[in-house]
Formats: sequence, structure tokens, C-alpha cells
Amino acid sequence: MSHSETIELAVEQFLAHKRALGRKYHTEEEELRLLVRYAADHAALRLDDLTPVLLDGFLRSRPRARPRSFNALLGVLARLLDWAVSQQLLASSPLRARRRRATSARIPFLFDPLQARRLLDAAGALADDAHAPHRGATYRTLFALCYGLGLRVGEACGLSLGDVDGERDLLVVRAGKFGKSRLVPHGPRIAALLEEQLERRHRDGAIIDAEPLFTFDGSRSVRTGTASKTFRQLVRTLELVAPEGVSPPTLHCLRHSFAVGCLLRWYRQGLDPASRLQQLSTFMGHVDPSSTAVYLTITPELLDEANTRFERFAEPAWRELGSGQ
Repeated sequence: MSHSETIELAVEQFLAHKRALGRKYHTEEEELRLLVRYAADHAALRLDDLTPVLLDGFLRSRPRARPRSFNALLGVLARLLDWAVSQQLLASSPLRARRRRATSARIPFLFDPLQARRLLDAAGALADDAHAPHRGATYRTLFALCYGLGLRVGEACGLSLGDVDGERDLLVVRAGKFGKSRLVPHGPRIAALLEEQLERRHRDGAIIDAEPLFTFDGSRSVRTGTASKTFRQLVRTLELVAPEGVSPPTLHCLRHSFAVGCLLRWYRQGLDPASRLQQLSTFMGHVDPSSTAVYLTITPELLDEANTRFERFAEPAWRELGSGQ
């Protein structure tokens, strides 16, 4: 067993290990770089310099008000140290901090069609500036893909010109979560938005398939953080009120809204949602349907549709019971 491994080198090896498994680990890399810097500031350069006290100090230096956010950071540290143990770089993990319990879990904000339309209209009305030409049209199309196709914001921002298949009305989503790629079919409304976005990019001189579909400088894709910031600014202007027990709207809520909207349409069309969950899981790029089920928040509309379906199903039995009395 070697205790001479530096923290920085161990982090590099750990990131390479995760990426070899198809994980992107961009956010996690940022957190681990901060750990390396924090440890160096406290004269801890090697893995065996990591003590429970030092790790607790690092966690306190990264304040997280929400339990979920704190637990995510804690999980990154735990995975790094457990990996180091598995590689015999450490005898045991020095991490002693425990996960925080989420005592008031709230459901995500779900956009109904009218609210989504207001959001897209507000996005389309955004003014250009010197650093963001076609700003309104770009964000309107980007947000429409998140709401209308359930794309993750990172997937939408990462699309390139060659990912738009106008002949078959398909989007190619490359290297999504867990490194998976998939084909995402779409209808005529999304097709029209994508065609307009392609025309704008071509007018700006973009000709290579690998060039970004959504960009303000012609070379770099719109950043997910910038898109989320713009989304939050728009939501404030729309004065959308989150009901009690519901989280404030975030950009990821558009993906939640897509999943619940699919379920609601299936109910209204008389289809069996359970039989189609696998299809929805594949469409959204999930590993299995259990991951998709997290998005299926029960709403009053879904309860009404489920109750109506149950009543139709049970009505013959109720009539038979009534006639026997």
C-alpha cells in the first residue's frame, strides 16, 4: 500500500476512471479541484494528510443550505475516498460527515401549456446585446426543446448543427448523461423552430456540422449556467407563484413538465401509461424506467384522469352489486 500518492494526482486518476466509464464529471471535477486547493492551503498535499477534521473544514467552507446540495458534495468526496481505498492508496476513508436529512422535500414546479407559452414568448422578446445576437430567438428555441422534448439543459446547449436531421425530423443527442446518445423524434412545431435556428446560424457563416447550434460568439455553445440565469430572470418577470410545498421554478422543471404532460395525454387518450413508461424512459435518455418515475409528479389533473378511468373500469361491477341487493 502506498501512502505517498498526492491528493492532486489521486483526483486526476479518479476523474480518468470515472470518464472511462462514460461519466462526464464536470461539476464533480470543479468540487474536487477546490478540495485540492483547500488541502494545499492547509499544508495537506498527500492522501494520508486528509483527516476527518480537514474534510469537515472543507465541507464547512462550501456552505450548502439545501440538504440535497450538501449530500451531493458529500457524495463526491465519499466516492473519491472509497475509490482510493479500493486502489489501496488509503487504508480506510477518513470521511466521517453524514448525509443531511431532507425534512421538507418539495415537488417540482410544473408548467402548464399557458405558463410555458408565456415563458417562450417572454424569451422570444429578449433584446439582443453586443455579446448576444439573436438572443431572444436562441433562448426561445432552447427552452422549447427542454419543454417540448424533455431535453436536459446541457443536452440542448450542447447540440451542434449536424445533430439536426431535418429530413427525418430527428435530433441526435450525443453523449448525454452517463455518456449515452439517442435519437429524439419531434413534430412540425419543433421542426420549424430548429429550421429557423439553422437559418440564423447559416446566415452567421456557420457551415461545419460540428459547430454549435446555440451560440452567441459563433464558436462556443451557450453555457448551461447562462441559460439557467436567463430562465430565472424571465420567471421573475412572469411572477409565477409556486403553490405551497412546491419548489420555485428552475430550468430543469421544463423537463419535469414534459414527463408529466406525456402521462396526462396518455390518460386522456385512453392509453395505458404503465405500458409506455419504457418508451418514455428511452426517449428521455434514462437508464431504466425507475429513473423516469422520479419525474412523474402526481398532479390534480392526473388524479382526476386516474379516478375517471377507475370509475369506468369499476362501473360494471358496481351495477352488478346494485342489482343483487
